[in-house]
Amino acid sequence: MSPRSDIPARLDRLPWSRWHWRVVIALGIAWVLDGLEVTIVGSFGSVLERPDTLGLSAAQVGWSGSLYVGGAVIGALLFGRAADRLGRKRLFLLTLAVYMAASVATAFADGFVWFAVCRFITGLGIGGEYAAINSAIDELIPARVRGRVNLAINGSFWIGAAIGALLSLALLDERVLGPQGWRAGFLLGAVLAVAILLVRRHVPESPRWLLTHGRADEAERVVAQIEAASGSAAPAQPGALPERIGRPRRGAPSLREVWHVLTRRYRTRSAVVLALMVSQAFFYNAIFFTYALVLTSFYGVDATRIGLYIVPFAAGNVLGPLLLGPLFDRIGRRPMIAATYALSGVALLLTGIGFVAGVLDATTQTLAWSAVFFLASAAASSAYLTVSEVFPLEMRALAISIFYAVGTGVGGFAAPALFGALIETGSRINVFGGYAVGALLVLGAAAVAWRWAVDAERKPLEEVAPPLGSGPPNG
Repeated sequence: MSPRSDIPARLDRLPWSRWHWRVVIALGIAWVLDGLEVTIVGSFGSVLERPDTLGLSAAQVGWSGSLYVGGAVIGALLFGRAADRLGRKRLFLLTLAVYMAASVATAFADGFVWFAVCRFITGLGIGGEYAAINSAIDELIPARVRGRVNLAINGSFWIGAAIGALLSLALLDERVLGPQGWRAGFLLGAVLAVAILLVRRHVPESPRWLLTHGRADEAERVVAQIEAASGSAAPAQPGALPERIGRPRRGAPSLREVWHVLTRRYRTRSAVVLALMVSQAFFYNAIFFTYALVLTSFYGVDATRIGLYIVPFAAGNVLGPLLLGPLFDRIGRRPMIAATYALSGVALLLTGIGFVAGVLDATTQTLAWSAVFFLASAAASSAYLTVSEVFPLEMRALAISIFYAVGTGVGGFAAPALFGALIETGSRINVFGGYAVGALLVLGAAAVAWRWAVDAERKPLEEVAPPLGSGPPNG
């Protein structure tokens, strides 16, 4: 018989409080930093090719981007495994420190090798953040609002993108900082990371993780402190059934156990998550990494003014998860995941038709994309929500990292290269063909989600996916 504890129920029944806001801000900043990084580097690409900066070639700029993505994939796998073994807090402090150090080092790069190595290490930190942070947030946030909070945090990538776009306008203006203004962009990211690191120190270890590692007394102390900080120190509700927590273990499950869970015990869930992650990664990277190319190649937009067009695009991406997120808790995961994936695919097809017909200009094209990604951002965020709640706690961070790595690896490499080649042809029909591929992928994922996604809304994590060794799964 597996041991039981009332700690999960006590965490889930807490009223929303200032303590929860502090956790959301301290941990959710990871996505803001990622958005800031990606946008600033994308905006600086042409500047870094100049001889009075780093003098990079276009190919070297491209390789720097690929190394960042590659670092994120490796970082997710490396730090995701460590987060299950060593704890959430150690890792979300370590990964932010890695990002911070690499960002500072990038500002002092004097050539391609240094710059590329720094971009790779920055990616390591950001990739590790995804696994450690998503698992910690789900384990600390009450079940009744877990969906909307997770979606809002994942959508905050685009707050960073908007900040990066606006910063680029100033940093690329030679009247402000001269040709070396790009260095200030990386230093600003590091300054933000320092501020967040100071706040993050006060976020506790996940009591759920502590329980599964035999540290019940420490888990009890942490929960009592959280209850006091939330203004809810009352005992668990009478009659509430303690949750199964599984047999305590010294370390994370073996890779063989993880493989068995993903391919046997929860193979249907793995298939759903894989469909969601790969399709959204292709969809997103196809558009965003070639966003500037479409505007400059087909609409004649000045490259130094691309930031102005990123802001409304980012706004749509932020508002989607914020406004649609509550519906994932109210209506349910399965119908909302299917709806957002399907509608974003249809919207992209309609936008592509307008693009081919030549009825859009740079402004209306941007507004159309903003509408598409109002839906697609909620869909993509729901993929991260899904992977973070449908697998057992002991391997949650590693599961997030595996599917993040696969999705990012496929979408992060394949989509930009494909769309870059299509744009180079100068044919709107060819580019539309790429849009159609992305749309069909998310439509297929919508069908998979509608049929097999897990109804995890408002349920304790221990009910959605019982800890390893606690008995048979619910399905």
